[in-house]
Amino acid sequence: MENILEVKNLCKKYDNFALKNITFHLPKGMIMGFIGENGAGKTTTIKAILDIVKSYSGEIHIFGLDNRKDERKIKEDIGVVLDDMFFPEILTPNDINHTMKGIYKNWDTKMFYDYLKEFSLLPNKQIKTFSKGMRKKLEIITALSHHPKLLILDEPTSGLDPVARAEVIQIFQSFIEKDDCSILLSSHITTDLEHIADYITFINHGEIVLSKTTNALLDQYGIVKCTEKEFKEIDKKDYIKYRKTKYEYEVLVENKKNLKEKYDIAVIDKITLDDLMVLMIKGEE
Repeated sequence: MENILEVKNLCKKYDNFALKNITFHLPKGMIMGFIGENGAGKTTTIKAILDIVKSYSGEIHIFGLDNRKDERKIKEDIGVVLDDMFFPEILTPNDINHTMKGIYKNWDTKMFYDYLKEFSLLPNKQIKTFSKGMRKKLEIITALSHHPKLLILDEPTSGLDPVARAEVIQIFQSFIEKDDCSILLSSHITTDLEHIADYITFINHGEIVLSKTTNALLDQYGIVKCTEKEFKEIDKKDYIKYRKTKYEYEVLVENKKNLKEKYDIAVIDKITLDDLMVLMIKGEE
């Protein structure tokens, strides 16, 4: 399967934080959910991919091109929404349309105004009159309206109510169905990712903990809830992390089927991405 994005051994050092050998790939036509707690390195990784963060080592290829050497060729085909992105408040959507027509050769004015209508955003109103959710919708609309092949989105549904989130997610799903487009989507709302992401990449303390298909994660991983006596009978090599609660042990396992057969465990709970993050970050080895 052809990869639309490849990150290999990405390293970036700051005084009190570092990205360490970040490696993952995003196949064409897929959505990758990029998860991790605040400060884990998601935004730094995304900004390195976009060559906003400089002075890093490693290789990043987008559409098979080097993201630093071929930045101009790549830019036209990437749509971006960053968590700290904003438009000047005095502008209107009409102003944005006029500006973007001069930046992107594939800018689609009709699409832009169709989206404005769909999201009930008035084209002649200044952005300063928009709520946070309305501004986020405008950013997403702008990212989509030049027909990119890759969307890179950092918390794109932040500030949106459940109805608006559902509308945006539907647009993302429609987007990847056309022309084998792909999405790298960083989000704290992991329930959204469980429904739409084909892959999950999890970063913690500047390192990739795992990068797998969503189906593999949700189908194969599980949580064993047991007593202390039962926990001590499980070999360390058969679990990833564990957490002791007031009443029981919660044990994260990578292969539910093998564990059931080996220890004759009747029930292993299904895992959610929230469960995975909590146990991977807070659990003990």
